[in-house]
Amino acid sequence: MPKSAEPEEPDEPEGDDTARPPRVVALGGGHGLYASLSALRRVTTDVTAIVTVADDGGSSGRLREELGVLPPGDLRMALSALCGDDEWGHTWTQVLQHRFRSEGDLHGHAVGNLLIVALWELLGDSVAGLDWVGQLLGAHGRVLPMSSVPLEISAEVLGVDPERPDDITTVRGQVACASTNGRVRSVSLLPEEPPASTQAVKAVREADWVVFGPGSWFTSVLPHLLVPDLAHALITTRAKRMVALNLSPQKGETDGFRPETYLEVLREHAPKLGVDVVLADTGTVEDPAPLASVVAELGGRLELADLSLGDGTPRHDTDKLAAAFERVLTAPEELDEHEP
Repeated sequence: MPKSAEPEEPDEPEGDDTARPPRVVALGGGHGLYASLSALRRVTTDVTAIVTVADDGGSSGRLREELGVLPPGDLRMALSALCGDDEWGHTWTQVLQHRFRSEGDLHGHAVGNLLIVALWELLGDSVAGLDWVGQLLGAHGRVLPMSSVPLEISAEVLGVDPERPDDITTVRGQVACASTNGRVRSVSLLPEEPPASTQAVKAVREADWVVFGPGSWFTSVLPHLLVPDLAHALITTRAKRMVALNLSPQKGETDGFRPETYLEVLREHAPKLGVDVVLADTGTVEDPAPLASVVAELGGRLELADLSLGDGTPRHDTDKLAAAFERVLTAPEELDEHEP
C-alpha cells in the first residue's frame, strides 16, 4: 500500500452552517469514551474522538513496549464504538474486539490492536492508519490520538499505605494510577509538555461542541488538558463545552467523589476552562443544589436526565444518553443580549 495513499476526507457541506450536522469532538478513552461515541454517532454524522495514549497494560502495553508505538487499545475501542448498527458494523466491532486465547505469545492480543499497528508500520503515519481502519469499518466518525508520542501518566496519590494515610506517593503508569489503593489528588504527563496531534488541535478549533467524559477522570479525561497545544485549543475554541459526568465513583481514582467533585478537580487542572453544559444522571445526583452551584461558577447550566442502563451496573444506556445529547446539541441558541 503506497505511503502517500490516504483516505479521502468528505467535502465540506455547502450553504448555511445551520443546515449541516453539528461538529462534535469527544475526549477520553476506554469504556467511558465508548459510551459517549456510541450515543453521539446517533445524533450527528460529524464526530471526532480524541483519545488518550498513555495505556501501559494488556495488549496495548505489550505492543507499546515491543514496537515503540502508540498504545492502540483505546483507539480501537473508539473505532468500534463508531461502527454502525447494521450487520457490517456489528461484525467489524466483534472482529476488532476479538482477543486470541492461546498458550503462546498471541494470548490476550486484540485483533484490532494488531490491525492498527500493522497499518501504522505500513504507512508510517498514525493518523492515516486510523483513518484507513475507519474506512474499512464504515465508521461514523473519525478517531485521532491526543498526542503524536506515547505518554506516561504520573499521579500524586494520598494514602497508598493505609498505616500512613496522610502521606502522598508518586505513582507512575496508567494501570498503576487507575488501580491504586490510595486516592488520586492530581496527575501529570511524561514527557512534560508533550506534542499534540495537529489534527486533534484542528478538530477542536473547528468544532461546534466539545464533550468531556464520561470516563476515568484522572487517566482518561484530564490528560487532554495537560498537553499544552491541545489545552490551549480547548480553552480558546469557539465551540461550546459539555461535561458528561460519571454514574459512580471509581475505586482509587475517584473514591468518595460527589458529582460536583469532578468539576472541582477539572477546575484545579484547567482553571481557565469554561463549561457551557454539565450533563448528569438524575439517579446519581441526590441533591442538585451543590452541583448546580459549581456548574454556575464555571459559567454553565446543569442538565439532569435518566441516563443509567438500570441493571445495577454503573453503565450508561446508549439510547438515553443519545436522547440527552440530542436535546443539548440541538437546543436553540439563546439570543444575544444585544439582539431584540
